[in-house]
Amino acid sequence: MDTPTNPLLDPHGLPAFSAIRPEHVEPAIDALVAEQRAAIERIAAPGGVRDFDHVMLAQERLDQTLAHAWSPVSHLHSVADSEALRKAHGNAEEKLTDLGIEVGQNRDLYAAVQAVADRPDFGSLPAAARAAVDHALRDFRLSGVALEEPARSRFREIGVELSRLTTEFSNAVLDATEAWHQHITDERDLAGIPASGRAVLREYAREENLEGFLVTLKQPSVQAVLTYAEKRDLREAVYYAYQTRASDQGPTKGKFDNSERIEKIVALRHEAARLLGFANAAEESLATKMARSPDVVLAFLRDLAARAKPVARKELDELRRFATEELKIDNLEPWDIAFAAERLRQRRYAIDEEQIKPYFPASAAIDGLLMVVERLYGIRFAPRTDVDTWHKDVTYYDLVDASGTVFAGAYLDLYARSGKRGGAWMDVCAARFRDGEHLQLPIAFLTCNFPPPTEGMPALLTHDDVLTLFHEFGHGLHHMLTEVDIPSVGGIDGVEWDAVELPSQFMENFAWDRDALRSFAKHYETGESLPDELYQRMLDARHFHAGLFLVRQLEFGLFDFRLHLEYDPAKGARPLDVLEEVRHEVAVLHPPAWQRFPHAFTHIFAGGYSAGYYSYLWAEVLSADAFEAFEEAGVLDRATGERFRKEVLAVGATRPALESFKAFRGREPRPDALLKSYGLT
Repeated sequence: MDTPTNPLLDPHGLPAFSAIRPEHVEPAIDALVAEQRAAIERIAAPGGVRDFDHVMLAQERLDQTLAHAWSPVSHLHSVADSEALRKAHGNAEEKLTDLGIEVGQNRDLYAAVQAVADRPDFGSLPAAARAAVDHALRDFRLSGVALEEPARSRFREIGVELSRLTTEFSNAVLDATEAWHQHITDERDLAGIPASGRAVLREYAREENLEGFLVTLKQPSVQAVLTYAEKRDLREAVYYAYQTRASDQGPTKGKFDNSERIEKIVALRHEAARLLGFANAAEESLATKMARSPDVVLAFLRDLAARAKPVARKELDELRRFATEELKIDNLEPWDIAFAAERLRQRRYAIDEEQIKPYFPASAAIDGLLMVVERLYGIRFAPRTDVDTWHKDVTYYDLVDASGTVFAGAYLDLYARSGKRGGAWMDVCAARFRDGEHLQLPIAFLTCNFPPPTEGMPALLTHDDVLTLFHEFGHGLHHMLTEVDIPSVGGIDGVEWDAVELPSQFMENFAWDRDALRSFAKHYETGESLPDELYQRMLDARHFHAGLFLVRQLEFGLFDFRLHLEYDPAKGARPLDVLEEVRHEVAVLHPPAWQRFPHAFTHIFAGGYSAGYYSYLWAEVLSADAFEAFEEAGVLDRATGERFRKEVLAVGATRPALESFKAFRGREPRPDALLKSYGLT
């Protein structure tokens, strides 16, 4: 297919989402892969010019051409999945993975990059250029450039197989999520679920041309049932279906089972790490992170566990007493936890989310977020209506600086729907790239899964939803506010994975700031601002069950890290055994034996967090400490914002994350702020 008939091969402008079809994917990728191979051969040919422009910039140009076609395909696979697109995506992804490993093992290309590093004028290159070369040389080594046959071919086979398995893992979770539902016609079965939650369930039924209500495993439905439904067997049914997705247990047991994929993924990661000379996949993971050894990671997590577990145990004991005395639940089960906790929270703080949600219509939350960004960084978001999108609910914004110049853009996709992967994330549509006189602007995809608007009712967010929105915008700002012109070290690319959550977790704090909330937290019907008295109760409840939340995060992080650290080929991955050992160490709540949390843990089995889930807590040390600088200056302080933008957001991976943090804070990070943010000091 040529450019006129294949929108993925049009090098200009934003993606033409409405024109992209599954049949466009493989022809476009085949053509671009062939072009890449020919171009790489020219760059790596002996006797070629060995300077930054001819070697490094030429590769950046190739990568951006390929990304321009692949980014919209990958995004559509996450937000508008179909059987045809899934097949085309999977086939193309294998070809791209194969190409990536082939390039990473190209010794002539490695020699060309090394020649750039060995030039006498290398030290005079800009910091971004030097960082790009250093990162490229490191990534060559991690791609097996030094391997000899048969290890070289085996490493390449592993990479392609892992690409296929991780995609299949994610697909299985999505399929299992969409395969289960419960049709309810008697509204009394939904007692306790507030009107906004029932409206979402009614909308799900309407989408399927059903009367009444449809309980599904989409996040808004699961949250509504587990938090509010008085009917205990309904809570149990949803918990059972949700916590056994894509496994050998539950209502769809065996149909989408990820058990074998988990075994293969962990085994292949271990084998690949060993081929590269690492003891295990955890050690290999740390080659691109701030933490320098497994012992450092384990000590960090276990120190937090020692502080959090006694608090969590106390919280759970209190919850059990409350459930027994007030709710007449003598045996508190996992499907009772959120329900009982919400009742206790209401009792203790006279607060519930249904009081709060009317003050957070989605449109106002967006306006408030953009106001915060403008006050901190002096930029504004200008909505556009002429941009082609993949769904009618998607909006697009230009980012405009003080001079009126557009310097970035963002797609915003807020609501849960069929064919859309669960969770919330930021992804790259386009990276900032200066190629001669042409500057490609950074464009972000910002995706959430909030309850959608219903008939006669706008989308109303919980405060947790607002925190999620601010979090993902933090990632987006890291990408869009970069001043680095080289994509491989600009924005979030190349930043140590255990530091990449710093800007996102940092942004969440502004959703708690009173001045910020006064400007946008207003009742959708009356326009009344969030009352001071209600805000104070929200603040009082901020650390409610912080211990239970923290030990849950520690459970995830330790499970992930130990799974990759301790893998023994003679014993296999043993995910359920490792999880049970971790729970014995840090958890205070032990779910039933049939629970299969790992089988839907897409972060580590289908995302970028393998042996790196601890990064959320590691980066939270940085983010909590960074926010204290804003508190010291009055929170919404422009000067501090400009300093944070300059020293952290703008510099990407042109220097180590620790150096960027020290440049902003004037010292190394301290853990005290993290403990304070959880109320554990």
